[in-house]
Amino acid sequence: MNTEKLDAYYTKPNNLVDLFEDSVAKFAKLDLFGTKNQKTGDYEWVNFEQVAERVNNLRGALSKLGLEKGEKVGVIVGNSVEWFICANATHGLGGVFVPMYEKELQKVWQYIIKDAAIKYLFVSTQKIYDVAKTFQAEIPTLKGVFVLYGEGGNTLSVLEQMGKANPVPSYKPHWSETAFIIYTSGTTGDPKGVLLSHGNMTHNAKECHATFNVGVHEIGLGILPWAHSFGLTADLHTFIIGGWQLGFAESADKLLLNFGEIRPTHMNAVPRVFNIIYDKIQQGVAADPVKKQFFDLACAEAVKNRGLAEKTKEFKDYDALVFSQIRNIFGGRLKQVVTGGALMKPEIALFFDDVGVPTYNGYGLSETSPVISNNGPKRGNKYGTVGKAYKDTKIVIDKSNVGEDSLDGEIIVYGAQVMQGYHNKPEITREVMMPDTWNGLPGVRTGDRGWLDEEEFLHITGRFKDEYKLENGKYVHPESIENEIKLLRYVSNVIVYGEGRTFNVALVVPDFETLKHDSQTSAWAQGTTEETIANKECTSFISKQIADHLRKSFGGYEIPQKFLYITEDFSVDNGMLTQTLKLKRRNVMEKYGERLRALYDNV
Repeated sequence: MNTEKLDAYYTKPNNLVDLFEDSVAKFAKLDLFGTKNQKTGDYEWVNFEQVAERVNNLRGALSKLGLEKGEKVGVIVGNSVEWFICANATHGLGGVFVPMYEKELQKVWQYIIKDAAIKYLFVSTQKIYDVAKTFQAEIPTLKGVFVLYGEGGNTLSVLEQMGKANPVPSYKPHWSETAFIIYTSGTTGDPKGVLLSHGNMTHNAKECHATFNVGVHEIGLGILPWAHSFGLTADLHTFIIGGWQLGFAESADKLLLNFGEIRPTHMNAVPRVFNIIYDKIQQGVAADPVKKQFFDLACAEAVKNRGLAEKTKEFKDYDALVFSQIRNIFGGRLKQVVTGGALMKPEIALFFDDVGVPTYNGYGLSETSPVISNNGPKRGNKYGTVGKAYKDTKIVIDKSNVGEDSLDGEIIVYGAQVMQGYHNKPEITREVMMPDTWNGLPGVRTGDRGWLDEEEFLHITGRFKDEYKLENGKYVHPESIENEIKLLRYVSNVIVYGEGRTFNVALVVPDFETLKHDSQTSAWAQGTTEETIANKECTSFISKQIADHLRKSFGGYEIPQKFLYITEDFSVDNGMLTQTLKLKRRNVMEKYGERLRALYDNV
């Protein structure tokens, strides 16, 4: 690759060391990271300067240990001050950082450590440390394992003290040097290590920052894992560029508490967070007929006021009495939310916009650092789309596999954010990387189906890798159908099946809380979850809701004709979802395939 021709795309700061150090120079005394003190219950903050000092100390220690340019440092650690210190200290020596999830299978950790040839590994707990130490016997590249918190010689604090006495100036990587290996979730086969350069990451973070109306004193609640590129770019690096504060969420079940404590002004999330909050709001007002009538009137007035520069007096009254309470759920200051990972249902997005919390859906992949396109206040917000392409990005719709008369095709992306390839996987890299370039920038096949409208907004319609043929030869894209079904409030999760069959069937996990509190279904759902799915009236009701809903958007051959209901939701812990909450189709079919195929008996 001729990097000189591409220098113009990667304007400074074009590496993650300069990106952080430039912000330290500008925002030294401003708070950067906030962590909940579990003893006092208060958030405690560290500023840019304090974090930089610890980065410098650990960089000195890693240098003394012998970390060389291009060598790998890994972490099995959740989002934290220490996570970032390990990352930036590594980059400051020209090293490559490899993050892993704490909630992960031991064999996956082992595979990644070996595949990436990690030299030094940081872990969060003694329990993980004890497991990781056993890897050294069979992974000769792993020279040291350190625990972040605890006592003894192999702790982060000991290393920081060592480095304090051994100061080393930071190395400034070229934008083309690899910064991260982000391992994909492995929905099929072994995880793939996505090679992302310093230029990839800084360019994408700067674009995230530039596309929104933000000030200097923004504060966010960090709920996206940094082991995935969405959180890494949209939260961590974008906030560092802006000199903003980022408080760490404790857990999914404490989000509402943390919202009230942090009171964020800007945040990034997956749509599911807002779907859950929307359902809780709806359930809350439905329990009181008088409250519901007033709420419905407020929502109707909000619809009338969409697009009006000057709101009506009636709207302002409802805003003070009703919508302000909804904004208070998020702490009362939230101005905008960026969502990704899935498409937010337009009616839910419009609802939050009406109440003063606009959401902007975007699209990306680990292979694109990750953002390819998004909606935003500066570029328009078209609900039901994932927005327009980022700067220095070109989206092409390839119809070679579907025919030129098709509206959609495979989404191909060329841009400054496109990865360098997959680590140790040259054949798979050749399969997805485009043989040509656009303005010198590389391209990658996404595997996703979509189309561009006349205003250049991107619409996502499914994934090619999951499509299959029915017996009649018609193609089915199950993910599109599943995503539509999951928009129903009575459904928590679903998988659609029908390859080579005469019709589709579906495995459904009901949303038992919604069933229990909804006026139409509560009578069927007061017992155990097993009793609820054994109630034919209840399951028939849900099945009809699904079929009626799908008829608005799908052909008759795509709508499941039979349903299997189960009580156990898909999750990361039971192996049915990836860390980014994508369906592990193969794992679900291994467990439930026989029961799904039995739905075709006697047909």
